[in-house]
Amino acid sequence: MNKSDPLPPVALIAGPTASGKSALALRLAEIADGVVINADSAQVYRDLRLLSARPSPAEEARAPHRLYGHVDGAQPCSAPAWAAEAKRAIAAAHDRDRLPILTGGTGLYLRTLLDGIAPVPEIDPAIRAEVRALPVAEAHALLGLRDPAAAERLRPTDTTRVARALEVVRATGRTLAEWQDEKTGGIGDEIRLVPLLLLPPREWLRARCDMRFDAMLAAGAIDEVAALLARGLDPALPVMRAIGVAEIGAWIAGTIDRETMRAQAQVATRQYAKRQQTWFSRQPPSEWQRVTTQLNTEETNEYAILLRKRGLTR
Repeated sequence: MNKSDPLPPVALIAGPTASGKSALALRLAEIADGVVINADSAQVYRDLRLLSARPSPAEEARAPHRLYGHVDGAQPCSAPAWAAEAKRAIAAAHDRDRLPILTGGTGLYLRTLLDGIAPVPEIDPAIRAEVRALPVAEAHALLGLRDPAAAERLRPTDTTRVARALEVVRATGRTLAEWQDEKTGGIGDEIRLVPLLLLPPREWLRARCDMRFDAMLAAGAIDEVAALLARGLDPALPVMRAIGVAEIGAWIAGTIDRETMRAQAQVATRQYAKRQQTWFSRQPPSEWQRVTTQLNTEETNEYAILLRKRGLTR
């Protein structure tokens, strides 16, 4: 590391699924003595190596990887919990004079780590239950009376976010936006972030998503899902809602045929990638570098060299 810089560097490689993040992060780790730190909400779960496209054992052997497959599927992993672990992993990398390389596509995870979280108090269970029992249209109308700005910003059909905004203002007397203005615990001001966003052409990304799901099936994703379902976990757990679990589960149960399972999972993956691409196109600061081309092996190496220079020098 550059000892003259008061802020320790942290590289960030983010973007939608199947955009080439893992390959770039691994190459950077190899040439920069780095540690790859997962920032993908599905890849934290032990049960989903294949279906979450976690790095293979061979890839993990090429450079240190942290926060991959370390959470049992029976335990939900929240953004604050992940951020606390990521802070420790980053500090440990710096202590060993290594470059931390955050890699993933979960914007909420990254935003929580960098910006912190709003100190919203625990919501009274009675208020939460009352709000969650409302039809979303009624909840949105009530939100318009208590928090007009949130009602204007949120889609009237967005059940989860409308309920969250309404329960917060009812329980605390303050809007969620007011709480969010007081975010604490972020490390954005304590590090020198070296970000790169991968935003490849949409059609290329769609084809990559389709091919990757076929590769998952060929590698044994069906057996992986069967083993997960055999655990009898709560269907509401995040691991059970990962893309591909419901689709493969329906095929295992015999309610759909294999081709329908394959098509539905591929559509869900493409839709997820589209949402991620939209988020990373609009939400991060405009000064974060964006790569809008598809990366081949040579270009992956070139960007790894570029990130290494930026990360290890001022």
